[in-house]
Amino acid sequence: MKRVWSGLVLTAGLSLQATMALAATQEEVDAIVKELDERQRNSGDYKALCYIEQKEKDKNDLVYQAVYYRRDDDDKFMILFLKPKSEAGKGYLRLDKNLFMYDPTVGKWERRTERERLLGTDSRRGDFDESRLHEEYNTTWVGEEKLGKFAVHHLKLKAKPGEDVAYPLVELWVDKATNNMLKRQDYALSERLMRTTYYPKWKKVYSESKKAEVYYPEEIRFFDEVEKGNRTTVVISEVDLHPLDPNLFTKAWLESKSR
Repeated sequence: MKRVWSGLVLTAGLSLQATMALAATQEEVDAIVKELDERQRNSGDYKALCYIEQKEKDKNDLVYQAVYYRRDDDDKFMILFLKPKSEAGKGYLRLDKNLFMYDPTVGKWERRTERERLLGTDSRRGDFDESRLHEEYNTTWVGEEKLGKFAVHHLKLKAKPGEDVAYPLVELWVDKATNNMLKRQDYALSERLMRTTYYPKWKKVYSESKKAEVYYPEEIRFFDEVEKGNRTTVVISEVDLHPLDPNLFTKAWLESKSR
C-alpha cells in the first residue's frame, strides 16, 4: 500500500511539474490574444455576405440573408438584413461605441446594448465585427489541452472595467498549430454559462490596404446554453476588402436601403 501511495504521489508530482513547465507567461498569453485580433483585423474597409440559420424548439427554422460592413480604423460597423422579405431593411449600426437598431416598418432608431440578439438569433454584433479581445479583456492562462484531435491553448478572459461587452467572462480554446480560435464559451457575471460557440472552418483573403492576409470564420455555430436546443449557424462568404463609400456608416445610408 505504501508503494502504491508513493507511486501516486510521484505521479502527481511529475504531472504538476509538467503542467508548470507548460505554463505560459503573461506576455505569451497576451501575444496569443493579440494575434487573434490582428489576424482578423483589416487596416481598411470590410464587406461580407452572410447567411444565418436559426433553430428554436417548437418553432419553424428561420434563414436570414444579410450583408455587413466594417471600417476597422475607426471601429464602425453596420449589418443590413436582406431576407426574408419580412425582415428586409432592418439593420444595426455601431457609431462611437453606441449600437443602434433600425426598423423600417416603424421608421425609428433604437439604442441597443451589446447583449442584443440580432433579430432574435443567437448571434451578436461582436460576432461579425472587428475582434478586440485584447482591448476589451484581461486574459489569464488555464493550460495546454486537447480539444478533440487538436492541441489547444485554453484561456480565460475577464472584461476590463468600463468596457461594454456582450459577456463579461469568456473562455477560449485556440489551436496551437494554426492560431485559429476553435471554441468559445461566454458567461454571465454570475459565472453562469450562456453560450457555446464553435469555429470549424476558417478562410483567409489578401488585403491590399493591410499588405497581409485577413482571416475570417467561414462557419460559426452558436449553441444557446440557457434555452437548450436553440442554436444558430452562420456562414460567411463573398468577403470584399475594397474601400467602401465614405458616407456608408450613417443612419441616412441605411434608411435609404430600406425604401
